[in-house]
Amino acid sequence: MIEISQLKKTYFRGDGTPVPALIDVSFDIADGEFVTIRGKSGSGKSSLMNILGCLDTPTSGRYLLAGEDVSGYNDRQRSLLRSRRIGFVFQSFNLLPRTTALENVEVPALYGEHELDRSKALALLQRVGLGERAEHFVSELSGGEQQRVAIARALMNDPPLLLADEPTGNLDSAAGESVMALLKELHRDGRTIVVVTHDEATAAHADRELLIQDGVIASDIVRAVSSGTGKS
Repeated sequence: MIEISQLKKTYFRGDGTPVPALIDVSFDIADGEFVTIRGKSGSGKSSLMNILGCLDTPTSGRYLLAGEDVSGYNDRQRSLLRSRRIGFVFQSFNLLPRTTALENVEVPALYGEHELDRSKALALLQRVGLGERAEHFVSELSGGEQQRVAIARALMNDPPLLLADEPTGNLDSAAGESVMALLKELHRDGRTIVVVTHDEATAAHADRELLIQDGVIASDIVRAVSSGTGKS
């Protein structure tokens, strides 16, 4: 699914001083794995997340997604790839205000090559336990419910890869555990899931943990054999 080889990302200050964010990062993630990338603020995990999600490109190195070298793709190519292959879940939910849960789930189908299917969007809300809240506005939902809507939205185009950036960061412990339990269910269905987090308890839910420190992978710990069946 994911092959990262000698990846580097360098930013530059206004005076031209280079600031390395990623330094020679290499790892693979197989179809159907549930992996967390854990690191403190400033460790490079956000830069890595942006590259994995095709929101940014590396300074050097190679990124293969499902065998496709996406390292040098332009904005349009990355946008199309995101629409086809990647679902996103964010810490701040990123739901549209003044719209219903159902309308939010439908949003990804409005982009790319997909057709709007309201029955599918409703089925996804039912899948995350919010079928009865479909016509409720975002402002009427709790934080945990909003994150479940965000997960349903991420699944709308049936992507093989789900990327979650601090998915429990804005939730209390009970809601956070519920969201991680849902991600584990989706993993058992065969989805490849990558969670970026600073939190050890959140990271412990995954079968494998990559620890990033100062722009390098400091450790790669496998906790269990992946039970996902894989989607390609």
